[in-house]
Amino acid sequence: MPQEPGAHEPAMPQEPGAHEPPEPQHAPPTAPSPTSSGPAELGDLAALKALAQPRRQRVLEHLTLHGPATSATLARALGLNTGSTSYHLRELARYGFVEETDGEEGQARSSPSQHRERWWRAVPGDRRFPPRSRQSPETRHVMDELNHHAYAADLDLFERLQRESAEGDPWADAFPYSRGTIRLTLPELREFFEEYIALLNRYKRPESETPTDARTLLTRFLAFPVAPSLPAAAAAATVDGDPECHDPAVHRPAHNRREADPS
Repeated sequence: MPQEPGAHEPAMPQEPGAHEPPEPQHAPPTAPSPTSSGPAELGDLAALKALAQPRRQRVLEHLTLHGPATSATLARALGLNTGSTSYHLRELARYGFVEETDGEEGQARSSPSQHRERWWRAVPGDRRFPPRSRQSPETRHVMDELNHHAYAADLDLFERLQRESAEGDPWADAFPYSRGTIRLTLPELREFFEEYIALLNRYKRPESETPTDARTLLTRFLAFPVAPSLPAAAAAATVDGDPECHDPAVHRPAHNRREADPS
């Protein structure tokens, strides 16, 4: 489901370093409005715990990929019972990650009734985790759990969708990735990250302006510094943008370089 301009899916980007706003004494437990003009830090421990639950991550993933759904629809898709998905939806809604919305066909919402189907959607927003230097030991533990499940789920989904792509489908080629190295200072890294977010936002648009042949794409950004003791040449041993090549012995120069065209 296309996201609103300037918004991000619930898998929040990590702020890469300092220059963050001062940590609030009481972070709000709810997510920012989708119309927020800038990023909002998700610093509330209870909200992070709610998000770290693996089944809730699966619920958010499904809503992001397939659009609004009911608890019954989610239960069938995820192999859970309706009571379980209803509970997880309520917990996610409590912290602003999902919200009730119109039904699948966009009909007007009826008056509250015990028989009314409740449809839910993922709430977009530029939400960011607090930098690790400002995380408490408990927050770090929750973040480690959240990241562990999220990274594993992302890799599994990438591999599964690639395997299941139909023969002759032009979208079978729509799995670009690139592995590379670049030497940056911390301020340059922060600028690089913000430019990446700005690039994503530049291509986001309302559903009314989205072509009918467009498809939802999941994007992930991951960067991490090598240990200072690791030789630069070893850090630059990488394969760029070639899904068919898995030879880690391909060496590149350690200076900044242009990545190969991912195909």
